[in-house]
Amino acid sequence: MRLLSPLFCSFAALLAIIPAASAAECGPQALGVSRIVQIDGGERLALGLQTYPRTLALADRELVLTFDDGPAHGATERVLEALKAECARATFFLVGSHAAEAPALVRRIVAEGHNAGHHSYSHPARTLRLMSESAARADIEKGFAAVDSAAGLEGRHPHFPFFRFPGFADTPELVRWLEDKGVTVFGADLWASDWQEMTPRAELDLVLSRLEAAGKGIVLFHDPRPSTAAMMPEFLRELKTRGFRLVHLVPGAGPTPIVHAKPGWTSATEAIIAKTLGPKGLRSEPQEEGRGVKSQ
Repeated sequence: MRLLSPLFCSFAALLAIIPAASAAECGPQALGVSRIVQIDGGERLALGLQTYPRTLALADRELVLTFDDGPAHGATERVLEALKAECARATFFLVGSHAAEAPALVRRIVAEGHNAGHHSYSHPARTLRLMSESAARADIEKGFAAVDSAAGLEGRHPHFPFFRFPGFADTPELVRWLEDKGVTVFGADLWASDWQEMTPRAELDLVLSRLEAAGKGIVLFHDPRPSTAAMMPEFLRELKTRGFRLVHLVPGAGPTPIVHAKPGWTSATEAIIAKTLGPKGLRSEPQEEGRGVKSQ
């Protein structure tokens, strides 16, 4: 198992105490963070049932908030304000080129106790899967450096060893390479489908209905989307009203609590990728089957 440096462990410990301290300031009416889960990249995990046959072991009505594709001036600030008002914490999977254009936003994300995860440098339209392996690695590495530089973080790269593939279009080789670097790959358990045009009310109703059906999970939003930014305050209030509890992820020591997919699990994202990219987008190696542990 990869050993974490004392400096990195101290940084993770600092992140872990920020939500608890801030939640006290918000008061009992706020959503807050119910618990912290440490994710050990040395365990070579790829998490999120939409793409991988395992996910975090969450209790009923627990969820993890994640956001992709930012930062973006305007919308990301609105999302951060909504989270701050509820003492909520999230992981932002940032596009490196966007981070380089908005370093103050990246620094704010980190300063307010969120994770600045990674989502490649360029978010290529043809996806990392259709690039050569060397080009894809270079794009990912450039993204690591851009986010860390924007955040003002020096030393070990990436400081936040969380990565999500653009469009979920991974490859076995890239997943193994990231795992060799101690980086945890994230998919999602459910999403808001906010890449589609919809009103904030329609998005709110959709994601709440999916959460009620699933009962828990890693939830995917896109912070640059205006509908997401507009509905986020009400969404967070609804979570509190409906008895959902927020789990915040930080890098740290294992064991990471996971559960495996039910027998017969298949990747939902692979079917979408096949439609979008055609035959060239098919994954060259199937994901391992679940081990029969109920996850939902």
